[in-house]
Amino acid sequence: MIRVTTPATTANMGPGFDCIGMALSLYNVLWVEETDEAGPRLTIENKNPAFRVPTNENNLIFKSIRRFYAETGCGATPPLRIIQDDRIPLTRGLGSSAACVVGGLIAANELSGAKLSKDELCFLAAKIEGHPDNSTPAILGGVVIGALSEKKLDYIKIVPGETLKFFVMIPDFQLATSKARGVLPKTVPLADAVHNVSRAALMAAALTTGDYSRLSSATEDRLHQPYRLPLIPDMDVLFYAAKACGASGVFLSGAGPSIIALYEGDASGFIERMAPFTKRTRRKWKITAIKPDTAGAVLDII
Repeated sequence: MIRVTTPATTANMGPGFDCIGMALSLYNVLWVEETDEAGPRLTIENKNPAFRVPTNENNLIFKSIRRFYAETGCGATPPLRIIQDDRIPLTRGLGSSAACVVGGLIAANELSGAKLSKDELCFLAAKIEGHPDNSTPAILGGVVIGALSEKKLDYIKIVPGETLKFFVMIPDFQLATSKARGVLPKTVPLADAVHNVSRAALMAAALTTGDYSRLSSATEDRLHQPYRLPLIPDMDVLFYAAKACGASGVFLSGAGPSIIALYEGDASGFIERMAPFTKRTRRKWKITAIKPDTAGAVLDII
C-alpha cells in the first residue's frame, strides 16, 4: 500500500496572484492500493467524517489518478482502494483541492511505475490546477515562486527564515474558489498591475534575503483582495487588527476566506492581543500559529 502525506498551502501571499505560494504544517493523508480485478473497480473510504468527500468517481483524488494515467500513456487506471484522512479545511483558501490533486498524482506515479521526476509532477499538477501557487509548494515544500507556460513550469523554492512566524485565521464559513474568482475583473488599470509587480518582486526579495522589514509593503495587493473583500465578513477588521498587534504583513490565503499574518521575531502574545478584535467580529475566527512545511509531500510504501 502507498501512503502520501501532503501539506496545506497558502497561495498568492498578497500580490503574487497565481504565482507565489507556501506549504504549511497541516496535512492530508492518503492511502492507495491496487485491488483484485474481480472486485469493485473503485472503493473509497473516508477516515474523517467531519469532512464530506465523494466516494465515487467524482472524488478528486481518483480523478487526478485517472488523469495521470491518461496524460502519461500508462494504460487504463487499475481497480483501486483509496483511503483518505483529510485534515486541511475545505474551501477555506488553504489548498485542500491541490493537496488531493498532488496526493493522487504522487500515488499514481508510484503505482504505474512511470517514474516522473518532481519537476514533471509539478508541471502536471500545475496544469490540472491551472496555476502553480498551491500545487508546487505542496510537492516541494517551502515558499515557491512559479511561472507556468503551455510547455513548462519554471520555479524557485525559498525556505523562510526561522525568525518569521506565521498565524492562520480560519473562519466558521466557507468560500468556494469559483465564487471568489468570479468577482475578479477581466482587466485592471495599468497602475494596479505595476503596483502588484513591484510588490511581488519585493516579496520575493524579502523572503530570499531575509530582510523582513519590507513585508508590510510587500504584502499589499490590488489585483484580487479588494474585489474579494465584500465576500469575506471581517476581512478589513482583521487586517487592521493584525497590523495593530504587531504583524509585519497580512494577506488573504488563496481565494479566502482564511487570512495569514506574518510576524517577525518574538510573536508570543499575538493571539491574546488579537482576542479583543475577534470577539467583536461578525463571524467566529480561530487563530492558530502555524509553521511552514519545508519538505513537501512525502511518499511511503507500507
